[in-house]
Amino acid sequence: MNMLINYCKISFYFLIFISSSLFLISLKFLLNDLVYFIEWEVLSLQSMSIVMTFLFDWMSLMFMSFVLLISSLVIFYSNQYMEEDYNINRFILLVLMFVMSMMLLIISPNLISILLGWDGLGLVSYCLVIYFQNVKSYNAGMLTALSNRIGDVALLLAIAWMLNYGSWNYIFYLDMMKNNFEMMIIGALVMLAAMTKSAQIPFSSWLPAAMAAPTPVSALVHSSTLVTAGVYLLIRFNDLLMNWWMSQFLLLVSGLTMFMAGLGANFEFDLKKIIALSTLSQLGLMMSILSMGFYKLAFFHLLTHALFKALLFMCAGSIIHNMKNSQDIRMMGSLSMSMPLTCSCFNVANLALCGMPFLAGFYSKDLILEMVMLSYVNIFVFFLFFFSTGLTVCYSFRLCFYSMTGDFNSSSLHPLNDSGWVMLFSICFLMIMAVIGGSMLSWLIFLNPAMICLPLDMKLLTLFVCLLGGFIGYLLSNVGLFFINKALYFYNFTNFVGSMWFMPVISTLGVVNYPLKLGLYSYKSFDQGWSEFFGSQMIYMQLKSYSLYLQEFQKNNLKIYLLSYMLWFIILLMLVVMVN
Repeated sequence: MNMLINYCKISFYFLIFISSSLFLISLKFLLNDLVYFIEWEVLSLQSMSIVMTFLFDWMSLMFMSFVLLISSLVIFYSNQYMEEDYNINRFILLVLMFVMSMMLLIISPNLISILLGWDGLGLVSYCLVIYFQNVKSYNAGMLTALSNRIGDVALLLAIAWMLNYGSWNYIFYLDMMKNNFEMMIIGALVMLAAMTKSAQIPFSSWLPAAMAAPTPVSALVHSSTLVTAGVYLLIRFNDLLMNWWMSQFLLLVSGLTMFMAGLGANFEFDLKKIIALSTLSQLGLMMSILSMGFYKLAFFHLLTHALFKALLFMCAGSIIHNMKNSQDIRMMGSLSMSMPLTCSCFNVANLALCGMPFLAGFYSKDLILEMVMLSYVNIFVFFLFFFSTGLTVCYSFRLCFYSMTGDFNSSSLHPLNDSGWVMLFSICFLMIMAVIGGSMLSWLIFLNPAMICLPLDMKLLTLFVCLLGGFIGYLLSNVGLFFINKALYFYNFTNFVGSMWFMPVISTLGVVNYPLKLGLYSYKSFDQGWSEFFGSQMIYMQLKSYSLYLQEFQKNNLKIYLLSYMLWFIILLMLVVMVN
């Protein structure tokens, strides 16, 4: 066991050292406006050379440092969370493979190496989702893998289409060829790939299903790596989005995703699924602001969101660990009395998610919403942005109300306490980052301050929406206000909204049902039908009848002998006559 603990600690120290180094280098790149483009000749054979390219700028270096920081803390956290697992070594290696795939994706200016990292993410995420080997995990893993395969196919098509150009280094062609029709097709395929990886409508159902993975994986995969890979890829391709109908389409789809996820989280009782739906909502926010052209804002929110969402998952994992693997928030209640430190960090992360002033989420979300108010958007998009923000606060307060306050609803004999120092170290470290990270990044990323001039009522609109959402969340959760749950009066609406607009059913049965029925009919009609009648059964019956016929000849009957002798004699006479 000591060897395993040291294994985790070695990974932790190694990753956090590289993370801090990369962050310092990214500051140098940011302040001096540096970009390093490195070409490494892997193989040179006569006139052919295979070259691997890497792109180092402030964005890739800073994103890598954040991914490595969170993955180091997740590995350290897993040391205690997964301590009873015999295969913790394998788990840590899978997480490290995941991080390596993400690194390859981040620093690649080349579609081929992006595909390598992209497929590495998909494959390792499948292995991690099915880590707890049961039927639910297998189904979730298959849904995750097959949803992401659509994006892989789109990237492969983009690679095939780029054969028309001189190389697969898309970074060379983005500015020069952005009005070219072929480059627009490549942009559309990349956008499809990003929509699958970042779980936008209609590919949203895999993200909550992937909660079957261990909680440390959720903290890493669904905060800073797998789901943000699509957003990061579109940040790199953002020039292509601005010149075509793609930006309007992406704005509509991501706005609806944000709205759908926020609405669905208010009807969910699974702790991890609520946080997964909040991730989906924030991904919709990043995608929608990116489709409006503000790629720096999308990147800023991507980084701050990674901090507080990883913290949320870690606190949720600590609560689940202490609740003996129960994830139902109706079983919780009054946890703040038993787990004060974990619940304090959980509340900090929740408030950062809501956009509480001066926490990490405030600096990015408030800026995004103010830029939306300054931009030229219609009332529908405006409604989606602000209503979804209100829904975020609504389900966050509902979550706090169910889990932190009220009566304890689990068994009277419970082992609830703040987890050991290993889990608390990771949680507290991320809590500090969730408090100071937004302020620090806002000073670093936006070197030139922008003037945002709004009337007072619009300036306070974000705060008003947040307060109203929190109040409605309290009213919806406080069942003591009414003895019968009012949601039962609107059962059809609740069923529709609570099941993510029936998307999980459509993604599974909707895709599989009719092809399977068609297969059944063809099997019954052809394999077990006409082909059986004219094929194997017909051959069998014919051979059987021939055998019965021949068997009659072999019964040694005198009449048959004489008859056959007569037939032979007649045939012989006819031949003699014909010859003469």
